[in-house]
Amino acid sequence: MKKTYFFLIITGLLFVCCNRRSTWHDVFHADEAHTGIYRTAGGRNPGTLRWKFKTGDKIFSSPVIENGLAFVGSEDSNFYAIKIYSGELSWKFHTGGAVSSSPAIFNNTVYFISYDGHCYALDAVTGKELWKFKTGGEKKVGAKGLWTMKPADMYMEDLWDFFLSSPVIGINGPGINKGPTVYFGSSDGNLYALDAINGSLKWKFKTNGIIHTSPALYDGTIFFGSWDTYLYAVDAQTGKEVWKFKTREQPVYHLLEGIQASPAISDSVLYFGARDGFFYALKTKTGDSLWSFSADNSWVLTTAAVTDSTVYFGTSDSYIFYALDAKTGKKKYSMKAKGYLYSSPAVTGRMAYYGDFTGNLYALDLRSKGKNWQTFPTEGRKSNAARVLNQNGELDFTYTAGKEDLTYYVPGVKVMNEFYTLGSIVSSPTIYANTIYFGSADGYLYALELTP
Repeated sequence: MKKTYFFLIITGLLFVCCNRRSTWHDVFHADEAHTGIYRTAGGRNPGTLRWKFKTGDKIFSSPVIENGLAFVGSEDSNFYAIKIYSGELSWKFHTGGAVSSSPAIFNNTVYFISYDGHCYALDAVTGKELWKFKTGGEKKVGAKGLWTMKPADMYMEDLWDFFLSSPVIGINGPGINKGPTVYFGSSDGNLYALDAINGSLKWKFKTNGIIHTSPALYDGTIFFGSWDTYLYAVDAQTGKEVWKFKTREQPVYHLLEGIQASPAISDSVLYFGARDGFFYALKTKTGDSLWSFSADNSWVLTTAAVTDSTVYFGTSDSYIFYALDAKTGKKKYSMKAKGYLYSSPAVTGRMAYYGDFTGNLYALDLRSKGKNWQTFPTEGRKSNAARVLNQNGELDFTYTAGKEDLTYYVPGVKVMNEFYTLGSIVSSPTIYANTIYFGSADGYLYALELTP
């Protein structure tokens, strides 16, 4: 759904990848198929803050835990390695642009993408650069007179395009091309496959749109979405198209109605949402549709979590967290947060964890069917919620804008900057050893104990 607050004509990823029999990792979305499920102790609520680490700008990147370190990027153009037991800096690496990509780790090497147009491979212990690969350039989506905003001749970046593609690593094995491979998408419209050891190009696959989704690897096939409105399946070894699936278009706004959510795969079914306001289930072999679910014209930007015949995801405009029957697409239940949901859920045991744009981390008891949850507020939320949120404690573009004319682009930028002061949680949480880690727009990486 187009953001109603900007204009008046409308109302209202680390992924460590191996073959399918690989061991599980306590990392963002847990496995190569992005199921979002963590095999750690479940049934725990937010408890004591263990530590928080301050970077120089907003954190949209999702953290990854490996060998006692939390790895995360920041909009301050740095990539960080932080000691998980003390919250102290181990090392940081400076790039030439914001790092909103989530990292992947393989064989003591950490991989991520920067807005400076490079994919980096660093020594995970020292932070030393091993290699970097230059893409055709990274950028946000946008258009002149975006969504009919004024002035009509001004190029406007989409303020809700937060992420770059995050890499996945395919390990040597059946269907994988001669050794470990790094797969990631780029704003230049290509899906790249690089040699993970030396960064050389193996192949690239061209689409007709920006690729900011993170690919999923399953049964020797790479799955990813593009801003050209297609979900692609590409052979991981050859880079040849297997199939593609087209989502819906809005006739006026189709340039910004593509796919921003990354796919999740479970039992040979691919699940993903799009900016067309629908959530889809497809057969991984053929791309045939099994079902689609209407999210009431709200963007679906989060990567789903899939477990126990249930698929979980959040929506943008409607602030709703859904639980659907994974086989039929029928709604089981839902709950409403206080702001946009761009933080993808992490599920362990009977709990789902995700953040919202008002700076709350939610811990939802799945047994309650959307009725019982606890929240943990960021520092930004504690300081600024009373000033920024409306009387119901909700994100409200018109309320925060005051007398500003929202038919113009610049006032909308100002409102978004006010929202960020809440410590908005766009980063997706990672669970490791009864601790949950997540980043915030207040610049902090948080480490929060989970208690029984």
